[in-house]
Amino acid sequence: MKMKALLTKKLRNKTILITGGAGSLGSILTKKLLEFPVAAIRVLDINEHSLFQLRHSMNDSRLRLLLGNINDQNRLEMAGIDVDIIFHTAAVKNIEISEFNPFETIETNINGTINMIKMAMKNKPVHFFNISTDKAVDPTTLYGSTKQISERLVSWASDHVDSVNFSTIRFGNVIETRGNVFEIWNEQSHANIPLSITDSKMKRYFFHIDKAVDFILQCLSLSKGGEIFVPKMKLFKMTDLANKISKNHKIIGIRKGEKLTEILLSDTEKKFSIERSYM
Repeated sequence: MKMKALLTKKLRNKTILITGGAGSLGSILTKKLLEFPVAAIRVLDINEHSLFQLRHSMNDSRLRLLLGNINDQNRLEMAGIDVDIIFHTAAVKNIEISEFNPFETIETNINGTINMIKMAMKNKPVHFFNISTDKAVDPTTLYGSTKQISERLVSWASDHVDSVNFSTIRFGNVIETRGNVFEIWNEQSHANIPLSITDSKMKRYFFHIDKAVDFILQCLSLSKGGEIFVPKMKLFKMTDLANKISKNHKIIGIRKGEKLTEILLSDTEKKFSIERSYM
């Protein structure tokens, strides 16, 4: 109740911009934010159909659907006018697709983040949250490397821009997001074929999308600028998760750059981390 009251006060009459906001996480975040007395939520996304679906799932006059790309600086300038809070979730996220499309991945994940920071420096929202991934920690893939750089860009902005509170929120895997392993496993199970597992020793951090959104809102209440917020997440063995769907598995081999176990914090970060409890 205390957190609800705090967020109600913080979000009252605020205009919010969510990039990539028609995606899985952005959609749930938008829905949750509309429970508060916000002035408007601008959802910027390149996927017209996803924006259409979002409109029909949330019939709210405060919702603004913006078709655009974070690599279009003029579009960002318009989207960011008089915005109070920015949640930057837009990214090329699929590891295999990013490896085959390096120019596009760098353009979106790095240059797109630069465009977002420049826009924020000009329009001066109170808060800017960069949504990142555990794959940014000691990265072994192009996707992870681009997200590590995006984290560093946001940290740089926090150090050099006093008018905006720049922060990063770093997650492991969110179960309900599109294109994840559970979507593939469910399709394989319905087709009555073995579930694909890259390695029997593979471990990953997972939690549910509602927990991810709750954590984002918690960070909103705590942010002073410069933080990398990391939730406590449970580490799962992938074979144990697959067994909940089907006992029929097929080991297909580890993919290029893939780790057996992801980590949420580097050894250096652990030395300087501060533990906080949910309010």
